[in-house]
Amino acid sequence: MLPELTQEEFSAALDRAASEALLAAGKVRPPVDAFALAERLGLRVAFDDRQCGRGRFVRLKCRGRGSSCGPNGSILVRPDPRGERLQWAVAHEIGETLAERVFQMLGVDTREAPANIREGVANHLAGRLLLPLAWFKPRAVRAGWNLLELKRVFSTASHELIARRMLDFEPAVVITIFDHSRLSWRRGNTCFKPGRMSDLESHCRLKAHETGQPQQDEDHAQAVWAWPVHEEGWKREILRTQLPSEDCYPDGG
Repeated sequence: MLPELTQEEFSAALDRAASEALLAAGKVRPPVDAFALAERLGLRVAFDDRQCGRGRFVRLKCRGRGSSCGPNGSILVRPDPRGERLQWAVAHEIGETLAERVFQMLGVDTREAPANIREGVANHLAGRLLLPLAWFKPRAVRAGWNLLELKRVFSTASHELIARRMLDFEPAVVITIFDHSRLSWRRGNTCFKPGRMSDLESHCRLKAHETGQPQQDEDHAQAVWAWPVHEEGWKREILRTQLPSEDCYPDGG
């Protein structure tokens, strides 16, 4: 978050910048295709298998007619067999072009912002471009925040991105990710740092891991959903734990 700004102000500016870009792109509907979105925004997307990172934004010098440069710049992405990674890479670079708009809305001088803040803003914007507020929140509520159902609608976003986006909204939840039975990520959306996993969470996670089937259970303190995202040679489980209502939601929504 930017200094001296509330999380609500930051989130509102991110949502507004993403919404403006989608509106400017015209008839965009979920699932959002970042490649098509870039083209509509005047950005040329090309592949570069020599670059180290997944994507980068550049302004290429165009020579004569028939040039492949976009009027607003170009996005170079490294080839990847996973479509979701390519979608994220392009969405992130679109976010880079929108970062200045976020800073303007917040009245922030980029020269005084932390060195890594632009990268963080681009990351947040990428999630909001692939999972726009106006479409994601209503659909998620109707689906009971079911990760697999949301993935069918927002197919260009990864399971992990969809799960992380849930943290931008009430109610109080914790998202936990396991890879090969190892905890790899755990965050909540309240002002309290999530504690160690409960017995109920561990039980649901293990059952999802072993059966390959979604699990759901609850007790007096929490409700737990565990979704297996299993592929050949890779087993991941994503958990959503709903907690009692809290008074503090730093991630807004």
